[in-house]
Formats: sequence, structure tokens, C-alpha cells
Amino acid sequence: MAAAVAGAGAGELTAALAAPSSSPFAVIGGALIDAAPTWVKDLMIEWFGTADKIALAVLIAVVLALVAAWAGWAEFRRPPSGAVVAVAFGAVAAVVALLRETGDPLPFLPGIVAGAIAGGAIHFLVGMLRPRPPRAGTEASDLPNRRAFFAWTAVAAVGGAIAVVAANAARAGSRAITTVRDALVLPSPAATAPPVPAGAELGIDGLAPVVTPNADFYRIDTALVVPSIDPADWSLRIHGMVEEEVVLTWDELLALPLRETTVTLSCVSNDVGGSLIGNARWLGYPIRDLLARAKPTADADMVLSRSSDGFTAGTPLEALTDDRDAILAIAMNDEPLPPEHGFPVRMVVPGLYGYVSATKWVVDLEVTRFDQARAYWTDRGWSARGPIKLQSRIDVPRRGRQVAAGETVIAGMAWQPHTGVEGVEVQIDGGDWQSATLATAISDDTWVQWSLPWTAQPGEHTLRCRAISTDGETQTSDTAPPAPDGATGWHEVRVTVAS
Repeated sequence: MAAAVAGAGAGELTAALAAPSSSPFAVIGGALIDAAPTWVKDLMIEWFGTADKIALAVLIAVVLALVAAWAGWAEFRRPPSGAVVAVAFGAVAAVVALLRETGDPLPFLPGIVAGAIAGGAIHFLVGMLRPRPPRAGTEASDLPNRRAFFAWTAVAAVGGAIAVVAANAARAGSRAITTVRDALVLPSPAATAPPVPAGAELGIDGLAPVVTPNADFYRIDTALVVPSIDPADWSLRIHGMVEEEVVLTWDELLALPLRETTVTLSCVSNDVGGSLIGNARWLGYPIRDLLARAKPTADADMVLSRSSDGFTAGTPLEALTDDRDAILAIAMNDEPLPPEHGFPVRMVVPGLYGYVSATKWVVDLEVTRFDQARAYWTDRGWSARGPIKLQSRIDVPRRGRQVAAGETVIAGMAWQPHTGVEGVEVQIDGGDWQSATLATAISDDTWVQWSLPWTAQPGEHTLRCRAISTDGETQTSDTAPPAPDGATGWHEVRVTVAS
């Protein structure tokens, strides 16, 4: 175990100093995410929500600890088998880092260093547990070796822990990106977003705010280590099936006439009634105007966006060239994008689930075709186009809560970005559907609050809601899981009304 800590520490420190995106821990975790079946990923998100990465990190640590213990036992029984296992793990991390296109100049180095240090430490430490050949006239004794073993084990463990701390400190220092971000002065928008209407907030306790604070905005992505990009080094390349390749730098982006837009984003993994959804005011530049510079060919129908860590999303070309506010965003709720939400630049596309549109840390747009390229999630069985489905949920009262008898309220949210919500209906205990009062929506690209007065009678009650879109569609009662193109069904809440 101490050898594993030493190897891990050495690998993390090497990554922090020479290959920030190629941490052995992160690349192995990324490979596990890539290889995991869809149902496993859905289960992780269902169980842990936005804490799924923490859960994965704990799982990886437990697995590595078990492997390290087994390697130590193997080394004692048949040297150097345990050391070979450690070196092999490092080699695997190095190869995975090479294949993941991290953008680091030496992505393989942290894995090689981690494997070499762990393997050498296992061989050295376990070797101390074996009795040395007796000298002439003496009996074999392993006592001195055991003392040395415990001493050197402590050195390895403490050294590895110090290396991990140093790696984190080095990352914090090298990421003066936070300092750069905090010092950024956002340009004034050429076009401002409509203000939040006075009637948009119903003022009901427990109801989600219309504009989601950055700190509360959901985060679902594949990055175990948040990419650290200096805006001065950022650029975007637009290429593929275009007449003219376009390269855009950070300074060039800031010099363009930026516009504000308020857009609700949703994760395709969001269950009916789930919280993997948020609404924010974004500042950015229309992607359609950049694509107009590149001049896509007539037979192109998809844009494959790529993040700095290699994630890809396939977006219908028409969704990036029609009249919707699809933008390259640099700001979120009046401040530069938070690092975990894509700093310095991300995509925001109204009406599409994030897995096909909301690429964070975006650095590349390839104009192509759906029949010629496959993105990260579509390559794993998810639908290619991903329009957000009409949905609604009940926020008040919460599931399982006890409600006081008498006059109260049922309230929640409804959404179908780029289409809009016309109304919401509520059903109580299987009775007739009742029309709820709809708050004023900011726009058709955002979610909207709704409420219904309720005279609550003592006992157990079942509440359901459904939305009606501006094009006349009624939210379906058909129940479907998130995979492959978004969950459907009516949100149902069971509550107890106290007598």
C-alpha cells in the first residue's frame, strides 16, 4: 500500500509539473467512464447525481488499494511479479493518456513515473521481509529487515502523501487561471438579454429560482480533472466540410459584438422530476455567424464539437444556423464562466440536451455529417440529435413531506426550451386535471414557474403534473428512462396531510 501511495504521489506530482491533463488517476478514471456500459453511468448519476465524480474517485481508490495489496502479496510469493503488476498499471495509464488526446506534450510521462516508482518501491520494501542469507557462523534472522521494512514503508507512504499535497499545490499555482479569470473584465454586450419579468418569480418557498445561481447549477460531464486553460492560449478551429477554415483567438472573440441570452440547459440523464437542469444568463457570440464565415458545404448536416480534454458532441447543423440563440459563451450570470462550467469558452444551444450541444472548454468545431462521424455519447448508444422533451415537475410540496391541512399550494417548474410552455395542469388523487397559474416566462428558451391553490384534506394524496407547449403538445404519460433520448412521463408526488 505504501508503495502504491509513493507511486501515485510521484505520478500526480509529475502530472502537475509536466502534464496537467494526464494525471494517472484521472486518465484511468476517464477510461473507466468511457468503457462503462450506459446502464452503469445512468446508475451512478441516479445514485450520486452531481457527486458522481467523487463516488468514482473513491471507487478507483478502493480498487487500486486492493490491487496494491494483492501485488505486495504476489511480490512476496514470487518476485518480481508484484513489481511487474505495478509497472504494468503505470504503462496502461501512459497508453491511455496517449490515446485520450489530452493536449499535454508528454502525456505518457506521469504513468511511466508512477509505475516505475510503485514497482521499485514494492520490490524494495517486500524484499526487506525476506531473511538475508546468514553470514558465516551466524543464524538467519529477519528482525533487522523487519525494522528496516517498517521504517522504509513509513518513508514511502509519507513521501507519497507529500508528493500528492505538492501536486495539488503545484496545480493551484499553475492554475493561476483562477487569478486570470477573476481579473477578466467582460465586454459590454452589443445586445442585452430581456430582464427577468416582474411576474417570473411566484415567491413560493421551496420553488426553484427562475435564474439558477452558478454555485447551484448542475454539473454533469466526463472530466475528472477540470481543464485549466489560459484564455491567452485558447483558440477555436472551424474546419471540415467548409469552404474556408476559420481560427478564432480569445482576443478576436472578445472584439466581436457579443450578445446576452437567457437559456435553460438540461442533462439527458435527468429523470422525470429531476434536478439536472438549470437556467442562466449567458454572454457570447452567435455560432451561426462564425459558421457563416466558414461556409459549410451543402451536404453537411452536423457539427462535431471537441473540448480540450477530447470530449465530443454532435450537434445538428441546422440548430447552429437557424434563428435560435446558439452561442459560444464566455460568461454566465454576469461573470466569466466558472472553470467547472467551461472556462474560458463553452457552447450553449437552446432546445438540445447537453450531450449533443453544450460542449465545455470547446476548442474545435468540425463541420461534417451524421453518417460520417460519431460523438462521445452517440457512440455509446444515445440518440444522435437530442431535442429536449416537454417536461414539468412538482417542487412544492416535496415527495414524502408532511403538509398541514387547509389552504396551501402546489407549485413547480415546466420547460421545453426553444418551444416554450403554454400551460400546466395538475391532477390530485386521479381526479380531473386542473389548470395551474403560469408565471411570466423570460422567453421560450427558459423554464417557467407555475402554481395551483390547494385545500389539503387530511390523509395520503397523490399529485401529478403535465405541461402543454406553445405548439399544442401535451406532455406524454408514457414512461421512459433517460436512455437513449431523454426521460418521459408525468412527475408524481405522494404527500401526507396531517389532520
